[in-house]
Amino acid sequence: MSVVVVAAVIVADGGRVLAAQRAQPAALAGGWEFPGGKVDPGESEAAALVRECREELGVEVSVGERVGGDWPLAEGYVMRVWLCTLASGDPEAREHLALRWLGPGEYYDVEWLGADLPIMKTVENLLLRD
Repeated sequence: MSVVVVAAVIVADGGRVLAAQRAQPAALAGGWEFPGGKVDPGESEAAALVRECREELGVEVSVGERVGGDWPLAEGYVMRVWLCTLASGDPEAREHLALRWLGPGEYYDVEWLGADLPIMKTVENLLLRD
């Protein structure tokens, strides 16, 4: 059985998406990802997304459309990803080195982690269809 990790692609006006720079572990530090984390026992995936964004970024999000299916990660983990919008607050880097809003044409200006790069490509296609 896979351990489920959820990730939020927070989308703002003009198709901007929020990227977060990992602080740890050392093997991933400095790489860019979509914020999120593990789903706690008995917690829904949507509730985990809301909780993780509150803890990591200090914001409330509204969970929208799911992006793709299960995105495989190392060691039996699987990532499930949703498009989200900010309901309240301004994102703060509480657990990350930095945060950055990336607009169309800037989506690849950061060095995405290997697991997040194909998600960004899928998100780009979703945002461009609108």
